[in-house]
Amino acid sequence: MLQRRLRLLQAVSLNMSMMVGVGPFITIPAIIATMGGPQAMLGWILGALVALADGFVWCELASAFPGSGGTYHFFDAAYGDSRAGRSLKFLFVWQFLFSGPLEVATGAIGLAQYTGFFFPVLQQTAWNWGTIVPGVDSPVPWFNLLGVGVMGLVTFLAYRRIEMAGRLMVVLWVGMLFTVGWVIAAGLSQFDAGLAFTFPEHAWDLTAANSTGLGMALAIAMYDFLGYYQICYLGDEVEDPSRTIPRAILISVLAIGAIYLTMNVCILGVLPWQEAMKSKHVASDMMQRVMGPRAASLLTLMIIWTALASTFAALLGYSRVPYASAKAGHFPRFFAATHPKHEFPHRSLMLIGGLGMLACLADLGTVIAALLTSRILIQFVGQIATVFWIRRRPEVMARLRFRMPLFPLPALAALVGWLFVFGTSKWHIIGYGLGSLGLGVVAFLIWDRLHPGRGNGPETDTPPVQS
Repeated sequence: MLQRRLRLLQAVSLNMSMMVGVGPFITIPAIIATMGGPQAMLGWILGALVALADGFVWCELASAFPGSGGTYHFFDAAYGDSRAGRSLKFLFVWQFLFSGPLEVATGAIGLAQYTGFFFPVLQQTAWNWGTIVPGVDSPVPWFNLLGVGVMGLVTFLAYRRIEMAGRLMVVLWVGMLFTVGWVIAAGLSQFDAGLAFTFPEHAWDLTAANSTGLGMALAIAMYDFLGYYQICYLGDEVEDPSRTIPRAILISVLAIGAIYLTMNVCILGVLPWQEAMKSKHVASDMMQRVMGPRAASLLTLMIIWTALASTFAALLGYSRVPYASAKAGHFPRFFAATHPKHEFPHRSLMLIGGLGMLACLADLGTVIAALLTSRILIQFVGQIATVFWIRRRPEVMARLRFRMPLFPLPALAALVGWLFVFGTSKWHIIGYGLGSLGLGVVAFLIWDRLHPGRGNGPETDTPPVQS
């Protein structure tokens, strides 16, 4: 049986470590490139607003349905075993298997990529997928292989009882805070507003190209914000979850939003945006210019530390999804087991860790884009619809300890933000999202025919809401 050992400090540290990690250190060049100038920082601002609006959605659902499994648990508790409930739960687990390991892998790949600051040979090609898949020109650098090893190490670190993992999470979180604090302090010491706010011609024109670029910038920003809800996946291991989880989500979004915007402006106040856009290790390059090569090397080690914290947080949270769905009978029961001595879902942990190791062999940019589009429609849009649904259920509203302010405006803002990200993605990425969803619908129809009425009760149009 899972133990409630995580308090507000551990919950905030889990969320914030998941959100920062290596993300902003590897995506700053990419986000500048989307709009060709520092005006792309507007993506960070919009990202913070969308994350806050969507955070209210997560807060309300977590208050209504505290428990492990995140979105899967919300769908299960809200819709029960109705056909809508069965389909949403199945499709969430389906898309999770397409996106969850990819998200975990981004931290490991980013960590390995920053290791290339010390060992440039890691940037060289280890092999090309074309040697295995004819006609596919996709080189795999050595740092991808290092990422596989990093995932193995993180899986080993997470393979322990939850209170020990929670203490380790706080230690990693403190290291992350020190890292971003040093970057901000170093940038402020030589900040040049002329560099940070020098915009190219036509930067603010209302054109289709700028709109598409802003959508791509918002997508990158939302990738960097992902994780403000991570504690929702461990709800059964949180003390007083209906109160602790919403507080942890809001604290995390506000704190990280301020950190991201400040850190990015500080970097652009030292490195010209044309130079930052082409940098492979933008934070380390900035530190080298301000304080010299030794400081840059130390900062790189600290960024590697934050990447380790993020990967650890992602694996710890996402390993509970197969466990929760297996307990409910929508995933092989083999993964519903907990460790006989230390009481954590060890089989589910090993599954996500193994899939994450495989995902480390993919290109980082493709991984980031694919993991977002594959989850927007079912997870984020589905949760927003669920908030509107529970607002019509007085028995749920009576027990809520958190209600989003100004409803329905935050929910609608989150919906518009997520659909804007999806609609402005590249066509092959949209195809990946729609294709994986289409395959999931076909798989559900087959699964549902083989397991009619599977669950806790008979199918109804308005299923009883579970507590």
